[in-house]
Amino acid sequence: MTSAKPVLLSVEGITKAYPGVVANADVSFQIHQGEVHALLGENGAGKSTLVKMIYGLVKPDQGRMTWRGAAYAPSEPRAARAAGVAMVFQHFSLFEALNVAENVALGMENPPALGALAAKITQVSEAYGLPLDPTRMVGDLSAGERQRVEIIRCLLQDPKLLIMDEPTSVLTPQEVDILFKTLRQLAAEGTAILYISHKLEEIRALCDEATILRRGRVVGTCTPRERTAREMAEMMVGAVLTPPERGAKKDWGDNHPALEITNLSVESPIPFGTALKAVSFTVQRGEVLGIAGVAGNGQDELLLALSGEIRTAEGMVKATGVSVGPLGPNDRRRIGFVMAPEDRLGHAAAPDMSLVENAFLTGAVRKGLTRHGFIDWAATRDFADRIIKAYDVRTPGSHVAARALSGGNLQKFVIGRELSQSPDVIVINQPTWGVDAAAAAAIRQAILDRATEGAAVVVISQDLDELLEISDSFAVLNAGRLTAPRPVKGLTIDQIGLMMGGAHGMETAHVPA
Repeated sequence: MTSAKPVLLSVEGITKAYPGVVANADVSFQIHQGEVHALLGENGAGKSTLVKMIYGLVKPDQGRMTWRGAAYAPSEPRAARAAGVAMVFQHFSLFEALNVAENVALGMENPPALGALAAKITQVSEAYGLPLDPTRMVGDLSAGERQRVEIIRCLLQDPKLLIMDEPTSVLTPQEVDILFKTLRQLAAEGTAILYISHKLEEIRALCDEATILRRGRVVGTCTPRERTAREMAEMMVGAVLTPPERGAKKDWGDNHPALEITNLSVESPIPFGTALKAVSFTVQRGEVLGIAGVAGNGQDELLLALSGEIRTAEGMVKATGVSVGPLGPNDRRRIGFVMAPEDRLGHAAAPDMSLVENAFLTGAVRKGLTRHGFIDWAATRDFADRIIKAYDVRTPGSHVAARALSGGNLQKFVIGRELSQSPDVIVINQPTWGVDAAAAAAIRQAILDRATEGAAVVVISQDLDELLEISDSFAVLNAGRLTAPRPVKGLTIDQIGLMMGGAHGMETAHVPA
């Protein structure tokens, strides 16, 4: 559909190649004034490279861009900002030890005095329905409030084009509604928005037009509200998608929980982190417990305590009938208790090590990858190669360093590495974070397959659709406290949003499914 609004940005024949990969090939599209334009594609489709060229972080090899009809080739982000382009990145660039006004000032070319800036922040944040206290320390803000800081910092530049990369990954449903109201207000005032997200129902609700990339090329355009989420996902991947299916439930004949957490309380080792406060839950064999929550409410601390990176008092954590509080990660793996953390590059994988070496790091114990005290490189390489094949990890080979993979492909490798170890209990934090529809479906199916085979699974995620799709029971972490798990069946998004926002009245007792 052709917009009647004037063209703001035109991208014509843009190509960008790196050694061994063409990130963008002959990409052309237009963004009109006041338009909310979605950029869709799998991980590695070229979205990030494309917006980096628009924002001046990367120079194209070929092609050209025009801004309001004039040649546009920003040499750096400062030049893009001067033209009227602003960007809210997926990962916030904020200093937790500084307050809101100080953080905003750091992102401005010529900031006014802090007092005047604080007044401006208050005025703009209230005008756009994103209230912020400019004197609050960023370390004390929720993830949603931190995103507001980034957005307000952009709005103070009076942008004509606002680029947003996965903006709702850390928000509650209520916060998403507030953000969308703000974005619609900006669009009505003439600001164009280039919106990147894997959440296709959000794309349908918000965006006017969509450009779809596959392996660096534009493969189609559409009006999102006229398409289903499934249709858009299949345009992205070029194939028919099969939703995850749960195998028939079995009676494992065991009344003892595979994982039992009792009054788990730990201080956070993370600066500005959240202490866990008397967290209790159980997970049976074959059960998937979904734990939701806005980022920063204790998810990382829960993973650290369950993995053994934080040791806990005797009796707080039991897995496969063993009290594992004093045990470290490898000893927990030995009894079949494995985990996959959220931070795939640095925590789950060593960036500069090859995929073979990364396979060894957590697979050595369960897969027997040593012989007489030495690494069995042939067996380790075979393990890595089998993960790559089974989980469709797109890489030239297992010799490649972890940091060379796209985020989605590294995620598939990390999840595959853990699920391939035949665990009895598995805890996964953000299993499909930043992963496209096809990869997400494959990961969710693999998780359900492990549950069908008898594993007890805990999935910690900010993706509510994901949790509702694969979980048997559901709980929410808020300020380090866990609501009582309850069956997924019958839960509404409004109820979940209230639980995520800290409505402790929603903590109903667990009713067996």
